[in-house]
Amino acid sequence: MKNIENKNIDDRIEAARKKIVLSLRLFFARKTKQCLNHQPFSEPVTLAGIAIIVGVASAAGVWLFKQMFSLPFRTVFGGFNIPVELLHHNWIVILLPVLGGISVGLIAQFIIGKERYPGISGVMEAAALNGGRLECRKMPVKTVASALSIGSGASVGHGDPSVQIGATLGSMSGQLMRLSDERVRSLAAAGVAAGIAASFNAPIAGLFFALEIIIGKLNVNAFGIVALASVISSAVTQAISGNQPAFQIPAYELNSLYELPFYLGLGLLAGPCAAFYVYLHHFTRAMFDKWHIPRWIKPGIAGLAVGISGFFLPQIFGTGYVTIEDILNGKSFSVSLLLFLVFAKLALTPVCIGSGFYGGVFTPALFSGAALGGAYGLVIQQFFPFLDISPPAFAMVGMAAVLAGTIHAPITSFILLFEMVHDYRIILPLMFAVNASLFLSWHLQKDSVYTLGLTRRGIRLKQGRDIDILDTITVGEVMVTDVVPLQESDSLETTIDLFIRTRNSGLPVVNNTDELIGILTAQDIDRASNEENKAVSTVGEFCTRDLLLAYPDETIAEALQRIEIRNIGQLPVVSRNNPNRLVGLLRDTDIGRAYDLALTRRKKIRYYPPAS
Repeated sequence: MKNIENKNIDDRIEAARKKIVLSLRLFFARKTKQCLNHQPFSEPVTLAGIAIIVGVASAAGVWLFKQMFSLPFRTVFGGFNIPVELLHHNWIVILLPVLGGISVGLIAQFIIGKERYPGISGVMEAAALNGGRLECRKMPVKTVASALSIGSGASVGHGDPSVQIGATLGSMSGQLMRLSDERVRSLAAAGVAAGIAASFNAPIAGLFFALEIIIGKLNVNAFGIVALASVISSAVTQAISGNQPAFQIPAYELNSLYELPFYLGLGLLAGPCAAFYVYLHHFTRAMFDKWHIPRWIKPGIAGLAVGISGFFLPQIFGTGYVTIEDILNGKSFSVSLLLFLVFAKLALTPVCIGSGFYGGVFTPALFSGAALGGAYGLVIQQFFPFLDISPPAFAMVGMAAVLAGTIHAPITSFILLFEMVHDYRIILPLMFAVNASLFLSWHLQKDSVYTLGLTRRGIRLKQGRDIDILDTITVGEVMVTDVVPLQESDSLETTIDLFIRTRNSGLPVVNNTDELIGILTAQDIDRASNEENKAVSTVGEFCTRDLLLAYPDETIAEALQRIEIRNIGQLPVVSRNNPNRLVGLLRDTDIGRAYDLALTRRKKIRYYPPAS
């Protein structure tokens, strides 16, 4: 009886809570709608006010997050400035990431639950498919899990969690006000910019990150509030933490233009490293997904790998900020040590995130780029002593080069490096390396670390954010299969009558063994109409034999590009294994049907997301 009474009390409390939340949402929505609709000038003013709130809240949230992970890290590892020699071969460092991994795994399994797209990929999906609407309830717990991951030494970064904090605050503001999809998406992007600005003290980089990664284009309507939120967030961060760049480094100088080809060489090395890093992220996630063991054990296994690696290379623990700064300040590192750090970070970060640790890929990419550039600079310095090479300069450029190849956002990489080091004299080497890295990385791995997981689930984003819905439908789903082809020996005059009766604009042509040899179109019939003996002419004499083909497993978008090459109305669909075997016909009317199907599927993904 007592249990029933307690349940009734709990139900009443929950009902009262929901009523209060609903009342608050209605109140804020009503007030916001009044401000947005009553006066023409009130909309930008109101949105600007919300952007300011998002900027302040994001800065405070990111600052609190940094305190959360720095506290356990100081407790565990003695502080960010601890000499790594004290950690080297210290057996306790093997155990600590394991305990952290198990703790994070328990939080993930019993509180957070399964997520389809962790991190920034989830923000991108929400911006493309769900009007920027993010699930806000789990963000505090995910922030704690991220802080615990970094604090226990997992090889993850703080940039992505900071972005999620800002994006969630921006999205939540729009949802509370019941704003339109476009406004909520813009506010989520404003939160993303504010998160980057607070995390790296880089407001301009935050602005371009939101435009390149989340919005995907220079949206005039969103630009103002995104820029405002980023600037406000940076101002609050500087008021709390000071106006220092992310890394304190000596001044850089380009001593000779003869150095530029070597920076190009650095970009050619950074591109494959970035592509490998992207591939490993999704390989390790698939690998851990296939392991049929309790979810909370998986981060513990990854923590063991981190602990064993950190036993020999303690620099890989956590974000690695101290090591990055040491490399940039020219601290003595051997080439072999730097190369070990490159590949250890590139491998361990995907292992940590794939197993279930919470954290980002942003800062580890900077770490790997700094180590790669530092090692490369030392080699060049040894072989070309007369050029007065500065290895820290190559380390700076390497950071941006690997980052650009990883996230496919060159402008963000340019600006972020400038703002972090406060040195704009590095522009020429930076352009050489970043462009070379991005070119190679894109050709080796066309998707970025954020979009590859979405692409493999059928969500292909154009310009990074705006979904191309025709990329979600294959030719085999809409092609016509009950096609009766023409025989090459058929009379042309009889075929003309058939075209008139059936109103076809083209039909495939096969030989006596049913192999596809061509297609007869209305243009071919027009060409044949000038022939005097067309009554005795055959289809095989006038059909087009230089064919453009489609395949059942390719997307409608790919087939449409082929159709537009010759402005034709249909494509024969053939088997991949046997291009002479006709399996269907794709017509322009089928493409219109594919568009309707894709719109329906897009709505289904939005409201009923597929399981992970």
